[in-house]
Amino acid sequence: MGADILEARNLKTFFSLPEGVLRAVDGVSFRIREGESLGLVGESGCGKSVTALSLMRLVPDPPGKILEGEIFFKGSDLMKLPEKEMRKIRGSRISMVFQEPATSMNPSYTIGNQMKEVIRFHQGGKGSRVEEKALEVLRDVQIPDPRRVLSQYPHELSGGMLQRVMIAMALSCEPVLMICDEPTTALDVSTQAQIIQLLGDLRERRRMSLLFITHDLGVLSWVCTSAAVMYAGKIVEHGAINQVLKDPIHPYTRALIGATPRMDRDMDRLKVISGTVPNLVDLPPGCTFWPRCPLSRKACREEAPVLNDRGDGHHAACHFC
Repeated sequence: MGADILEARNLKTFFSLPEGVLRAVDGVSFRIREGESLGLVGESGCGKSVTALSLMRLVPDPPGKILEGEIFFKGSDLMKLPEKEMRKIRGSRISMVFQEPATSMNPSYTIGNQMKEVIRFHQGGKGSRVEEKALEVLRDVQIPDPRRVLSQYPHELSGGMLQRVMIAMALSCEPVLMICDEPTTALDVSTQAQIIQLLGDLRERRRMSLLFITHDLGVLSWVCTSAAVMYAGKIVEHGAINQVLKDPIHPYTRALIGATPRMDRDMDRLKVISGTVPNLVDLPPGCTFWPRCPLSRKACREEAPVLNDRGDGHHAACHFC
């Protein structure tokens, strides 16, 4: 891997709600290098999407606010940039693909109108030059008859085609980092496989870095070179993809893998993770996973574990594993 593209340090994003302060992202740190594909994985509500929005400085304020932390992109701290400068990076140097393509596009405008607007805003140009760029990226994501697609409205395309259009829009300004927030969630299995293959091919051909957010460990293994596991707003394990999936350290990571269906072995019943996800407004003291953890002891209830290197860059936050 090359130099660092992005590094988040002790990122904290909280939401002020009537019932209290919700700690959506609570001290998250990670880095993404040139050509790396980092998977951010965890249950719904653990803070994955808010982490992505924080990196883009798109957290709605109020009720949310990035209270602490640094976000370095190619050496510049994004937290210190004025909004005008941030807009030049957002969507251009760093792009984002959201999980619901149908809700990410304006139903009143054609695909062409929306794609050309993005290209004009970030790269300038007009007329045939902008249209040729739009056609180029549509071909790059393997959309047949791209000129016809430019004239269509979002409702005229399938979910898979719409997601390809969203990926094309994200690629249109030649980003060095693409953030994909569960881009396959609303798609059928065969279309998911096509989108996953497409993202992998695009990353290699364009030498682009990728932050891939998912709750699907199967998808993670196909797309990513490294993985970070989140639980209750914190990263509890981080390492190379083979380290995390084949030799997991943290009890939560082990439980996630154990609850995943396997085609290569007989399983009478799926294993389940006992208990429920904690309320981020009222977190338990110490390690937030201890109420569900089979290894929990007194120390777990009293002190939160630190994310430590267990060797070869494999990090885990646990007192007893």
